[in-house]
Amino acid sequence: MHMVTSPNRKMQRVLKISMALTAAYVVATFYFGVRAHSLALISEAGHNVSDLLAILLSFAAVYFQTRPATDQKTFGYQRAGVLAAFVNALTLILLAAWIALAAIHRLYAPVAVQPRIMMAVAAAGVMMNGAIAAMLWNSSGDVNIRTVFLHMLGDTLSTAAVIAGSAGILATGAFWLDPALSLVIAAMIAWSSSSIVRETLNILLEGTPRALSLAEIRAAVNAVPGVLDVHDLHVWSLGSASHALASHVTIAEMPVSGSATILDAINSALRDRFHITHTTIQFEIIGCETTHGCSAPPGPEAVGHHHHNDHTH
Repeated sequence: MHMVTSPNRKMQRVLKISMALTAAYVVATFYFGVRAHSLALISEAGHNVSDLLAILLSFAAVYFQTRPATDQKTFGYQRAGVLAAFVNALTLILLAAWIALAAIHRLYAPVAVQPRIMMAVAAAGVMMNGAIAAMLWNSSGDVNIRTVFLHMLGDTLSTAAVIAGSAGILATGAFWLDPALSLVIAAMIAWSSSSIVRETLNILLEGTPRALSLAEIRAAVNAVPGVLDVHDLHVWSLGSASHALASHVTIAEMPVSGSATILDAINSALRDRFHITHTTIQFEIIGCETTHGCSAPPGPEAVGHHHHNDHTH
């Protein structure tokens, strides 16, 4: 049951660079947002504060994920990243609600803004967020890193929208475009965060991984020669990219060496078709008395003659 995750020094370095760049941009967007009276820029500053928190939590999660399993934490710290992603996503949803409320208020009472400052700061933000998103792209399969990637990708798009809106304000003098842009940013934040909340909750509640079908897994195990029945089948995620399986499998009476061949075939099917590498398969012998769904141990007269209960990890 002991799991060891390899250290990812490259990802830690990328996250450190991302933190430094984001912190600098937060200061810049807030300062120039206040100076330009732009809610869109101030919203971007708040969005980037949440990005900074997201990167910090993800960095901590990556560090903890490199720690080996112990007798107290037999699966290691693989879910540290999942928990960080869940907290980040909830924070983003709350931020989106605040931005939306402030934007609605400004729609009724527009404030004069300075679009040239908005455009200059937003252009710098597009380059910075785009660069960070590109660095994170190769690791975006991990839900923890994918949360940060979506943060930065969303920032890139929303900042580009600020440039477009600034140009519109400069051309038409329509100051209501600033809070309208803020509403768009809030909607993008909420949309990207809701999917992360659903995925991380599914992992934390040990639901079946979204990319896997329990029916297909059951059929694949049933198709292995020697397997008579599959029941008490459970599949869950240890982390965002690591899955585990536990099941009872009914087979005919045979020597342990014969059941080992069946076990190897089951594990090969699970690994090759579903990328499940951590399995706990308990064999049950057909015709044996069962207790709570498990094969009862053989009586004293059977000891030394045949094997009724094989529990294999």
